[in-house]
Amino acid sequence: MGERDCLDLPALAGLRREIDAIDAEFVTLLRRRLDVVERVLVVKRGDGLPANIPARVEQVVETVRERAQEAGLPPELAETLWRPLIGWTIAYEEGRLARN
Repeated sequence: MGERDCLDLPALAGLRREIDAIDAEFVTLLRRRLDVVERVLVVKRGDGLPANIPARVEQVVETVRERAQEAGLPPELAETLWRPLIGWTIAYEEGRLARN
């Protein structure tokens, strides 16, 4: 069975719709997270704080690892997803803080 055939498997259609719906929820949550980051930027700018606060980064990673463990997920999965998210957020904040 070729890759093209795998895209059209009726047995996967419903499951793919479920995954697509979950992905849509992820996007909504990312939008909410970015909205909060915008508010964080106001505070950091006002208090002269840097975008990257390493202790906070590690606190966030440890928290998501713990929550993943409690939810029956591999903590490594949470960390693998969150570190790039945090890295992107720091770069975004750095860019925004540099403009003001």
